[in-house]
Amino acid sequence: MSRNGKRRPPRPRIESITPAPSSEEAAAIAAAIERFLADTAPPPVATPQRHSAWQRAALREGVSARAEPGSNWG
Repeated sequence: MSRNGKRRPPRPRIESITPAPSSEEAAAIAAAIERFLADTAPPPVATPQRHSAWQRAALREGVSARAEPGSNWG
């Protein structure tokens, strides 16, 4: 579930302090920490979507065009 460094706030660096864990142990530790950070992260803040009057009209027209039977071109 990598997001290529685009997390906000930046993710802390994860290091193993114990002397030379096996590669399987290191992977398990890193996976557990990643899962903990994902599970305890605050929910993303929803930004209000602001559309201009033209965009709102276009969206309404686009949605209503699909709802009307027999209004297709051709």
